[in-house]
Amino acid sequence: MSEDLVYPGGKLRLFVDAALGQGARAIPGDRQTHYLLHVMRSKIGDRLSLFNGRDGEWSATVVEVSKRQCVLECRGQVAPQSDVPDLWLVFAPIKRTPADYVVQKATELGVRRLQPVITRRTIVHRVNGERMRANALEAAEQSGRLTVPDIAEPVPFARLLSEWPHGRRIVFCDEGGDARPIAEALRDQPSGPWAVVTGPEGGFDPGERAALRALPHVTPVSLGVRILRADTAALAALAVWQACIGEG
Repeated sequence: MSEDLVYPGGKLRLFVDAALGQGARAIPGDRQTHYLLHVMRSKIGDRLSLFNGRDGEWSATVVEVSKRQCVLECRGQVAPQSDVPDLWLVFAPIKRTPADYVVQKATELGVRRLQPVITRRTIVHRVNGERMRANALEAAEQSGRLTVPDIAEPVPFARLLSEWPHGRRIVFCDEGGDARPIAEALRDQPSGPWAVVTGPEGGFDPGERAALRALPHVTPVSLGVRILRADTAALAALAVWQACIGEG
């Protein structure tokens, strides 16, 4: 039997939709099959890991290979199912390359849900949900997490606020007003459902800022003295939240 398939960063992991268990078989999706057969040159006997967001992580072996398909069989569970903290990222869509980066890195940082919001100053109004999902899947496979973030449909700002779930606290990255430094503001805050909310290039307009600050359980924060790009602000806030409240 050959050595484990590897990619930069460690052993190859694939997300699959199929149920996983001792002896269970899974057929990878088209993107994964192309990667296995044409990039990794997989053959029968090669080993890898599988996860589906429900059944933990399983070691698996390639047991069948054809020109366009391969079959993987579970050999044993290597990790029980676990979840990330209940943290959302609510962000205004930005141009494609930074958006891809935000999705990938937010997945690595343990976000449970990615929620695009259309604000008055949002420049990008069309969001490619399939592209976001593909980026999140790849980041989950490479980062070692056992779940993939939910990818929500974009919503207008007013609807986001009117439908905001009761009890979900908000870290509001408010660079336009008086706010405490984020690490200080989050010190001794409770765990539970949270969301990090960041605006578009140019930030939220005054009316949107006021509406956010009027919501219960909102913690306005500053990310420092420099003006940050929208993608930088989102990831900086997520990292500090995880250090102060989440997984550490």
